[in-house]
Amino acid sequence: MFPFSFEWAWDAGHLIFFGGFWYAISILGMGMTFVVLKSLYDMIWGEEPEEH
Repeated sequence: MFPFSFEWAWDAGHLIFFGGFWYAISILGMGMTFVVLKSLYDMIWGEEPEEH
């Protein structure tokens, strides 16, 4: 059942589930975006890593 189907009903269960689902997806997406941008920034303008 897809949201564009005529039988779809936006009741409280769907709103809560999809609200939580998209909240989690957006948190993961923002985290992955931050990691990629930070990696590019460190690769271009970062200092040389120290040996441990």
